[in-house]
Amino acid sequence: MDDYQELARRVRAQGGRMTPQRQIVLEAISALDGHASANEIYEWVAARAPAVNRATVYRVLRFLCEANLVAPFATDGVMLYELVGARPHHHLVCRGCGHVEPIPAQALDVLVTALCREHGFQAELRHLAITGLCRECRQ
Repeated sequence: MDDYQELARRVRAQGGRMTPQRQIVLEAISALDGHASANEIYEWVAARAPAVNRATVYRVLRFLCEANLVAPFATDGVMLYELVGARPHHHLVCRGCGHVEPIPAQALDVLVTALCREHGFQAELRHLAITGLCRECRQ
């Protein structure tokens, strides 16, 4: 995992510890190229660390989401997880075929500005998944 030191630093900055279980779950998400289900993550972890049970994987995922290291998003009725970097990023998620398309954070600048101007609400968009239908599924 390329950013392990940064992830460990972010965990510690929040008063947490980088346990072996947290490390292997982060490694699983990274190895699965993000957008992995809890079951896929568990299977990857179980193949490498059989002593880590499913409940531990779910607890670690909850912790990592609360720590803003991992972002959950639903697609096609399945919750997927991905690593969240220091910079915001967002996705378009097709509910037809499940395709996930990254979009630049700047694409939502107009929305953030409008929310602040019209509602006095300062949106803090770190990770956003927008569901809909891709070009192919709309045809």
